[in-house]
Parts: sequence; C-alpha cells; structure tokens
Amino acid sequence: MSHYESQVREPLILGHKTYHDITEDIARPIENKSGKLWWICFSIAMVAFIFGVGAIAYTIGTGIGVWGLNRTINWGWDITNFVWWVGIGHAGTLISAVLLLFRQKWRMSVNRSAEAMTIFAVVQAALFPVIHMGRPWLMYWVFPIPNQFGSLWPNFNSPLLWDVFAISTYFSVSTVFWLMGLIPDFAMIRDRATKPFAKKIYGILAFGWGGGAKHWQRFEELSLVLAGLCTPLVFSVHTIVSFDFATSVIKGWHSTVYPPYFVAGAIFSGFAMVQTLLSVMRKVLHYEDYITRKHIEYMNIVIVVTGGMVAVAYLTELWIAWYSGSRYEDFTYFSPGAATGPYWWAFWALIICNVLVPGLLWFRRVRRSFFWTFVISIVVNVGMWFERFDIIVINLSRDYLPSSWTMFMPSWVDVGIFIGTNGFFFVLYLLYARTFPVISQSELKTILKSSGESYKKHHTEDEHHEH
Repeated sequence: MSHYESQVREPLILGHKTYHDITEDIARPIENKSGKLWWICFSIAMVAFIFGVGAIAYTIGTGIGVWGLNRTINWGWDITNFVWWVGIGHAGTLISAVLLLFRQKWRMSVNRSAEAMTIFAVVQAALFPVIHMGRPWLMYWVFPIPNQFGSLWPNFNSPLLWDVFAISTYFSVSTVFWLMGLIPDFAMIRDRATKPFAKKIYGILAFGWGGGAKHWQRFEELSLVLAGLCTPLVFSVHTIVSFDFATSVIKGWHSTVYPPYFVAGAIFSGFAMVQTLLSVMRKVLHYEDYITRKHIEYMNIVIVVTGGMVAVAYLTELWIAWYSGSRYEDFTYFSPGAATGPYWWAFWALIICNVLVPGLLWFRRVRRSFFWTFVISIVVNVGMWFERFDIIVINLSRDYLPSSWTMFMPSWVDVGIFIGTNGFFFVLYLLYARTFPVISQSELKTILKSSGESYKKHHTEDEHHEH
C-alpha cells in the first residue's frame, strides 16, 4: 500500500511500462542515430547562430553605433532581449527546486528539460550586457577584483552590478543542481555504452556512481539542500533585474510593483518556453508515454495563475498612469497614451499575446490540447518580448523635454544578434537532447508503481474484487 495513489488522478506514465522499458526509452535517443527531424531543426538553428556570430563580430569590429540606439533610447533592443532571456531561464529552477520541495510527482518528466533550458537561456542573456559595454574585452571590470587602476572597484550601489552577482549565482547553482541530478542517468548510459570513448566520458561524468543505498541517501539529501538554496534564487534573480528599472527616477520605471510583477512575468514566460520545448521533444524523441496531457495541463494551470498576476500588474500600472493626472505618466508603457501613441502596435501586441490569448487556457479542452498549448506557448513568449520592449522603448521615447522625444528603430545588426541567440539556444538544446538523458529515468522509476497506467489499473481491479 506504500505505492497507492488515488484512482481519481490520471496516470503520469502511459502504456504497460516496466522498469526495463523506461531505461530503454530514455537511452534510445542517445544510443541511436539522429532522425531526419532532428537534423532539420539543428540545421536551421545553426544557420541562425552563424548569422548572429557575424552580427556580433560586426558590432565589436565597428562599434555600438551600428545598433539602432540614440541619445534618448540608449537601452534598446539588447536590454529588451537580456531581460527576456533571463525571464525564460526562470522556470527551470522553479520546476526543479520548488516542486521538488513540494513533492510534486508530475515534475519528473519535465524538470530535466527545464533545468537545461535555464542554463542555456542564461548564457544567451549574459551575451547582451557584455556586448552593450562597447569594449567587451574589459568585461572583467564589473567584478570586484583588484586591477591595474589600483583602487578602482565597481559601484556596489548600482543594480547593474547586482545583476552580475545574482545571475552568476543563479547560473552556477542551477548548473550544479542540473549536473548532480544527471549522475544516476550518466551511470546508466556508462553501463550500457559499447564504445570505449563513450564509456570513459560517461564514466567520468557519473563520478563513480554505483547505485548503493549510501549513494542514494547522499543524492537525495543533497538534492533537498540544493533545492532549498535555489528556491530564494527564483524570487531574487528577477527581482534584482527589476531593480535595474525600479531604482531609477525615469517615469514609469520608478515603481514598487516591479519586483513581484517581474517575477510573475518571468515564471509566465519560462513555463511557456518549457511547453514549447516539450511539445517538440515529445514528438522528435517519441516520449508521448512520459509527457502526457496531465503534464501539459498542470503547467498550463501555472501559466494561467502567473498570467493572472501579470494582468493585475498591467491594470495597476494603467490605473496609476490615468489616476495620477500627470502628463508624464501618460507616456509610460502602460497608459492611455501608449495605447494610442506611435507605439500603439507594440502595446496592443502585448495585450493580445499576454492577456487575451492565454485566457483561452481557462477552458479545459484548450488547456489539455497539445496543439493549442504549443501555439499559445509561442504567443506568450512573443507577448513577453513585447512587454520588455514596451517597458524600455516607450518609456524612454518620451523624455521630460519635448526636444528629446525620439523614435527607436532596430538595425539589421540588432535583429541579427537576437536571431543568433535564438539559434545558439536551440543548437545547445538539440545537442543536449542527443547526449544527455532528457528525462530522468531514475526518478520515473520511483513513481512507476503509483502513477504508471498498468499499475493503476491493477489497483483498481484489486479494489473491485475486494468489494
């Protein structure tokens, strides 16, 4: 009875799976050759990545003047993308750490992809501030280390410096948490490997894992400790990113609603990206039995909740802009002026993508549909990009002096770098899916007897016989 679970809950593992079946299914994408669909996706991502590398090289060789920035809008396309990528990286730690602490079984099929997504997204985010410095070869100046200027140390009052510490901490802890969770799976691949080189590499990555009781005890204790460390990071990282704006005196940015609003928005966009990736991986790697409608529905519920928080923040901003009666507030990213001004198209793109379209997830049929989940997840991330664009560009486009009013238009270099980071992200993710287990087979086996479809049917039949 220790494995008993209510029959009301749908199974999380479909089909008549055994422990051996799980091992075979998870190891198959690593041991077999890549399919045609994988190569098509990888080729597209690689072309985008190479284009982005060219745009970055052109920027560094020529100067930041090749971007669409001007005197008024000096935080343009690049910081928009920086905040967007950091937000996408948010869901991984939430799914892994917070849901682990709450003992949620459904996280086991999605946490590995979410953790990998976090690390790859933070790598993309880190590129933008480094390039935006103008002299990226001097990026080490942001770290508190003695340098050739003697007493020159970073300004610890600057939220931009807090970003460096918050994101580097987030990246390092998330990486350790991700790699530690992979150890039992690396050992499984090591034991199955037939080529000496592969056996050697996976043997090193497995850190001598033997699967003994002592190993499992230490593994589970460390998982909980790291989850406890990661949980505050979920809230702190995007809170600190919001301080880049909230601690300034620029109209529309100087707002106390920003920290919780940014955190909710980050989880909103992060879960949407996880849905996009899982929808693709489910088909490409044939994981239909492990990523089920129930997994999709649970994550859509989180998207609905965080989307509701974001919508409340939008209403708050709109109300303050209108009620204050300030002419300056009417030029902020969420105000009557934004809805009817020169950037009206960006404002309404935000409303449609982040409020109206995710509202369809309130309907159970839509919430449990793989197709609509995939479409809505892409729309949400488009909307979250427009949100960051509106916050930066609309607020800066109308300064206090009409002589400083200006419009922003990205150059081909801006667009090229953004396309390149998307390509780089998917190159990393596709390579990861070919070399690392995308789902934790060791965790799946712990819930097979309670959440496996055949075991649930067996329990139900036993109950009927008893009655």
